Amino acid sequence: MKTILLLFGGCSSEHAVSLESARAVLEALDPGRFVPLAVGITREGAWYRYTGGPESLLDGEWLQPRWTSPCTLRLDRGAAAVVLLDGSGRQLPFDAAFPVLHGKNGEDGTVQGLLELAGVPVVGCGTLAGALAMDKHRAHLLAAAAGVPCPRGAVFRRGAAPEDLAAAAAALGYPLFCKPVRAGSSFGVTRVEGPEGLPVAAAVAFAHDDELLLEAAAAGHEVGCAVLGEPGGLTVGAVDWVELAGGFFDYHEKYTLETAALRCPAPLPPADTARVQAAARTVYEALGCRGFARVDFFLEADGRLLFNEVNTIPGLTAHSRFPTMMAAAGVGFRDLINGLVAREVGA
Repeated sequence: MKTILLLFGGCSSEHAVSLESARAVLEALDPGRFVPLAVGITREGAWYRYTGGPESLLDGEWLQPRWTSPCTLRLDRGAAAVVLLDGSGRQLPFDAAFPVLHGKNGEDGTVQGLLELAGVPVVGCGTLAGALAMDKHRAHLLAAAAGVPCPRGAVFRRGAAPEDLAAAAAALGYPLFCKPVRAGSSFGVTRVEGPEGLPVAAAVAFAHDDELLLEAAAAGHEVGCAVLGEPGGLTVGAVDWVELAGGFFDYHEKYTLETAALRCPAPLPPADTARVQAAARTVYEALGCRGFARVDFFLEADGRLLFNEVNTIPGLTAHSRFPTMMAAAGVGFRDLINGLVAREVGA
């Protein structure tokens, strides 16, 4: 039996989504092969050993004294243990870590760097891929260098002159998107219809990051593809297709599908499906991903395929996009989760 450190929560805007993913992962882990060691990170960044059940992993409900003990990670290389800070000094060893943390301070390579420093095997992408994928601008540069086109855009640092932003926006043309360079789940993203909306959109983006990206609006559909790294090479899932009644695929729509709909497999000709899957492989490798990731694109009306972003820890509920893509390719949710873990611990 292998013990798996499952990290969930996190001081991120996507804290609540992480709890949903962690619940699904805990329920999917094979109890005959793996023992979970669940550690929750609060919105403020405090770490707690969690001994409650998956059903109690709801926003705010898990953090109860009867289920939690303050803890920290032992950083001695090769030690691989959680140290309880409840006065007992007990150390709980584990064999590998599975960060189920979405967004900043979890998906961006920070936690992966901590684990790699301690010599801990990590399920999923490592430090470099996490940092690059979270950085939209630099991910676009690498994808373009690998031959995958991206939307036209311009990057500005906090403190940039408003007239410079206005000039760049005019050159790109309206409507356009104003995005934080480093943020997940569309937090801080605004669709800007005209010059009058740009100052507010810039302020919103800078509230999430020190850099913003002005990006020409894509006219096509958003499509995505799951990529699974395996010992024999890469496996791609089915391509999905986002249908919107209006606006864009923001945080609210991603997690409620109030007016949006996801179609998987996407209603595309086989040649277009193959193009998306090939481009997903290319971007996955260009950013140095490993384990699993979801690569998203815009498929324009004229047939052009433009890279949007990579999610190195996509949603991991049974109904999330990544597992749905893999299920459509013949890999069920339990097999997906246990396979990812098994590859890190040799179980």
